[in-house]
Formats: sequence, C-alpha cells, structure tokens
Amino acid sequence: MMSQADIGLIGLAVMGQNLALNMNDHGFTVAVYNRTTSRKDEFLSTAASGTRIIGADSLEELVGSLKKPRLVMLMVKAGQPVDDFIEWLVPLLEPGDVIIDGGNSNYMDTIRRTGYVESKGLLYVGTGVSGGEEGARFGPSIMPGGSNAAWPLVKPIFQSIAAKAGENNDPCCDWVGENGAGHYVKMVHNGIEYGDMQLICEAYHIMREMLGMDADQLHNIFSEWNKGKLDSYLIGITADIFAVKDEDGTPVLEKILDAAGQKGTGKWTGISALEMGIPLTMVVESVLARSLSALKEERVSASKFLKGPAPEYSSDKMKILDDLHGAV
Repeated sequence: MMSQADIGLIGLAVMGQNLALNMNDHGFTVAVYNRTTSRKDEFLSTAASGTRIIGADSLEELVGSLKKPRLVMLMVKAGQPVDDFIEWLVPLLEPGDVIIDGGNSNYMDTIRRTGYVESKGLLYVGTGVSGGEEGARFGPSIMPGGSNAAWPLVKPIFQSIAAKAGENNDPCCDWVGENGAGHYVKMVHNGIEYGDMQLICEAYHIMREMLGMDADQLHNIFSEWNKGKLDSYLIGITADIFAVKDEDGTPVLEKILDAAGQKGTGKWTGISALEMGIPLTMVVESVLARSLSALKEERVSASKFLKGPAPEYSSDKMKILDDLHGAV
C-alpha cells in the first residue's frame, strides 16, 4: 500500500468510526485497522463507502500506508489494550513518529507511557475526546497532552475536526501540557460532568417523588430550563428522554434499570482531590451515588425494612420549581 494516509486509526467501535468519518469530512485521508477484521470490512462497505478512508488488515499494512512522520491514533479500551498496541507499534515506527491514545486512560498511565515511548525515540500524545458519539462525528472537544514536539504534527487534524465556539469559531482544542496533562483535564472534565448529572438526578427526584410530576410535565419543565441559563447538552437530552414512549405508550424512562455504571474517571477525580486535600464534595458524592445505585440487590433487600418518608408538598409548586432551577 502506498504511503498516502494522513493518520492511522486503530479501533473501530462507534467513537473510532465517527472520528474517522469526521477526519474524512475535513479533507484528511484516514487508514483504519481493527483486530476483528470483519468490523473494518463492514465499516468500509457501509458508513465509509465512497470516502477517502482506507482499510488495513495488519498493523504492518497500516503503518506502511502512512505519510511520514506517521501519526497512529488508538481508540481502544483503556488499560492493558493500550499498552499492548504500543508494544506492537513501537518496532514498526521510526523516530519522530507519534502514537496517540484517544481513550479515557488514567493520566498516571499516560505519564508512564509518554516516558516509555519517548525512550524509544517516538512521540506520544494522550488526549481526551469529549462529546460522545455525536461529538466524535461532528466536532468533539479535544484535550491533547504528552510530548510537546508532537503538537505541531497533530494540531492541523485535531483543530480541524474539533467543535468550534464563539464568534471567531475558535477550535475547542489546544495543547494542554506535557506528560499526562491531556488525560488529567479530561478526567476532571468527566468528574464535573458526574456532578452535573447528579444535580439533574436530584432535581428530577424531587419533582417526581415530592411534586408528583409525570413524564410529560418533566419534559416540559426541562425543555423550558434548556432555553435559559441552563441551556446545555445534558439538560437537553434529559428533556428528550422524558418524551420517549415505549410501544405500549408508557414512558421508556420508567422501564430503565435504576443502576448507573461508570468507567472510572469520576472516581479518579475524587482520588486526586483527596490526595491534594481539595474538598471536591459534589464530585465525590456523585461517584458514591453511582456506586449506591449499582447495589441493586442490596437496595431491594433494604427497601423491605427501610420504607423511608412519604414526601408531601402542598404549597406553591412553581416556587419550589424556581428554587430547583436556581439550585441546579
């Protein structure tokens, strides 16, 4: 394969696919690889059909398709898979080439990996990518850090595909700092988001349990909130979910298991705050709330003995809704 691709991307789950399509939209040729070859083939024959995206059946083929200095971006599960791919890529790359980790890696791992990759004469970038599937496709916030010399090499692609903000359409991407700085900022960003979601959950709980509001009423309230000071992605999707009905006409939300998962970034934020003596109470409590929600069996057992209060509110509902809006 001729050296024609601007960047190689490994890992074709939804985030990886959408980033590749986003890069293609902005004029970059992307070579893609996935350990399960069938996923790569399916992507090339469907969403990537007719684009400049090219496929590779091996890491050797992927690296051989890249312009120098080579840029290889990992969109794989955080942890051991990142280390495995680094080990496989290092012998195939040359001094000055760049390995990029775009997953939710622990910043301490990124510090270690930056040192290791640099010791091999290569450059390393650990970058947060925020915005979920839609952001990856149409414009994420990107938080790169690592080897300072890598920034000029990845900057044109990253700032082109990033979301744009303000009157000047400034890219939501800039160099954060060396070593694990990019993943540290992404970690704190996620921790703040944990807190945001917990605030929304507690407001919802009061509206539903104390004010007795149904899904349609909740949809209307959050839709109004999303038009003012609380205008945001999280408030918007909260409003949307209240409006979704199941086939039988009942709200889908009432059928979703009340057990939240987590990938670790909120917990890591809390641990970092504790180590530095910073009272990050909202984030830590939101992590504990998720942990509590995950104890489904224990909560069901406890509910047989601990009934809790039956909240009643007979005063002005609009007053408490205004107070909730102000609190959030």
